[in-house]
Amino acid sequence: MNVTDHSQAKDFVDLHEQVETSVNLLDSLESFLSTFQKDLSSVSGQISELQERSKDIDNRLKSRRRIEKPLSSLLSDLAIPPSLAITILDTDVGEPWIATITDFERRLDLLKVRSRVKAARDLGDVAEGLRIVAATKLRTFFLALLQPIRTSVTTNMQVMQTSIFVKYRVLYAFLQRQAPNVAGEVQKAYTGTARTYYETGFRRYVRSLGWIKARTPEKPEPIISRNGDNDGPYLNQDRLAYAKIDGPSIILAYMADDKTHEEPIEAILRSLFLVLMDNATAEYAFIVAFFRSESFAPPPAMETNSALFSPTATLLSPDFGFDDRKSNAGSEIGTHVSRPFGGNEHRSRDVTALPGLMDKAERVPLDAIWKQILDPVLEYCKTFVTTVLEPMPSAVPLLTMIRLTEAVITEVQKRDCPPLENFLFTMRLQLWPAFQKIMSEHCDALRKLAEGGTTSYFNRAASTTDASVANASFPDAICNRYVVMFNSFVILTDQEEETMIFSNLLRLRQELTKLIARHTENIHDDVAKATKQSAMYEVLLQGLNKGIHLSTHPKSQKEIAYWAEKEEEARRRIVSIAQSRRIGKR
Repeated sequence: MNVTDHSQAKDFVDLHEQVETSVNLLDSLESFLSTFQKDLSSVSGQISELQERSKDIDNRLKSRRRIEKPLSSLLSDLAIPPSLAITILDTDVGEPWIATITDFERRLDLLKVRSRVKAARDLGDVAEGLRIVAATKLRTFFLALLQPIRTSVTTNMQVMQTSIFVKYRVLYAFLQRQAPNVAGEVQKAYTGTARTYYETGFRRYVRSLGWIKARTPEKPEPIISRNGDNDGPYLNQDRLAYAKIDGPSIILAYMADDKTHEEPIEAILRSLFLVLMDNATAEYAFIVAFFRSESFAPPPAMETNSALFSPTATLLSPDFGFDDRKSNAGSEIGTHVSRPFGGNEHRSRDVTALPGLMDKAERVPLDAIWKQILDPVLEYCKTFVTTVLEPMPSAVPLLTMIRLTEAVITEVQKRDCPPLENFLFTMRLQLWPAFQKIMSEHCDALRKLAEGGTTSYFNRAASTTDASVANASFPDAICNRYVVMFNSFVILTDQEEETMIFSNLLRLRQELTKLIARHTENIHDDVAKATKQSAMYEVLLQGLNKGIHLSTHPKSQKEIAYWAEKEEEARRRIVSIAQSRRIGKR
């Protein structure tokens, strides 16, 4: 072996060692890669697990967020704030209670709704205690409000209602729903107090009107009466004005103290009915607004005043009256109250919107409250109307009172007060038969006078004798009375056709026609007879033609045409007889 071969062998050995080293390294790398792959697979599994856990946590977070608001609302509903409890327990009833009681009642209802929740059941005892305390304090509060009305009849009831009771309507509604026994007690207390208030006031007012009525007794004026003013009967427009609501001033209670003060019977009844109307309709509106049962629905903003009871709509008080435009009247004890009335100032009060929305079932208990309060007042008014018809007034004042009653009924219908409307209907039905009776008496009087008999109803009735027939002024006075009655009836009748009115006038006209014929039949001179008839017809025509507003009425035109035809017939007879006499002389 030479040197060259030895050198190559060493290189091969080195190469062999390097190869072994590389193989070892490769084995080591293979082992490392194998371990790394296992570790990588393990990490991948952990990452996947972490992703799943992350998704679960995210879902749970979303679930928590979804129940966060309902849970917060539940806790808020179940909890009773300390401020609310302090207001109910430690303060007197006042304006702050309005919002507090509304919030408290809302929480009471929510506790009942969530009664399955243990926390709501645990809090129920606390809420019940607060409810009892609130009901007790509210009972004392409302009963104390009635004390001024019990103490003095001069207390202004309408001011108490509009300024205080309506303001705290929310508190009474709470009692109606949460403490009905207490609400019933408050209602009975108010009913008794208001009944005494109105009964006392109207008793004094009716007594005052009775004194005035006694000074001016209304005597029946028969159409055949010889008595009367020197100027004869005349159309009294001032008295006819009492047939309307907008008209002369109301009689004030203190006026009765003046022993010289006198008023016609129409004015007295009008004062009574207007005072009754204003007070009774206002009381009904208040009863509906205050005592009406309603379900709980807290408003977005509390309203302590209602348009039903506008401060501008002040009312009459039984012991008070008012001036023509604005009253400044004192009662017997000197209380002051004012109310616009008359002309364009009088309008139906906007107090009927709420009652108009009620059905019959809702009205029944409210009507019962109203009747309990005003039954004594209605009895006083009913009795007074009876005295108005004793003795029977004349036909024109009686029809004036009938028209007044109908006008008041119309106004009461606008104000939507059915109980008072029914009462006034009864009063009207009481007046109409009296009117029919007195008109029949007039017709009978004319008929009996024409037949030569005497009347049975009218005092000092005249008999038809030759002397009375020859009295020229007596038949003319009867014609004048007929004209005054006819014109008055036309003024008091808006409708062109009204059977009750114009059928009686037709009967009266027929009897008057017969009477004129009877009064002239004993005149032997035909010209004188026709002349007398023409003169009497002329009296009727002149009276019927007075006033354009009267002569344009369809019934007036027919009446004028009837008597004009009679007068023309009489004139033709005069001309015809005169011509016949001239021809006979020739």
